[in-house]
Amino acid sequence: MRGRSADRPTRVGEITVHGLVVDGETRCEHYRGALDVIAIAFACCGDWYPCHLCHEEIAGHEARRWGRDERTTQAVLCGVCGSLLSIHAYLDAQGCPECSAGFNPGCRLHHHLYFD
Repeated sequence: MRGRSADRPTRVGEITVHGLVVDGETRCEHYRGALDVIAIAFACCGDWYPCHLCHEEIAGHEARRWGRDERTTQAVLCGVCGSLLSIHAYLDAQGCPECSAGFNPGCRLHHHLYFD
């Protein structure tokens, strides 16, 4: 937990996404590939970040993972169209069910950082 870098938020629809954001589709300095187009509301604070590293650098507190009993919570934002997905829907998806934007399949390697 660092909490010292400069927040450079962006807006996607009505949601402000915090972090070291590079573009309006939620790509950040850490993950900026073509398919890196989601943001996650962190369970600890409810704030939206593109990735765990942005949260670590900006938030100033430890992250908390979403519990299995919270999987119906709309905590994932498609950075392309602004749709909200439940955690369950996101974990079952390869892309956005609304706009068909693909999600980075490599993100599955990091699910344990966000979700129990």
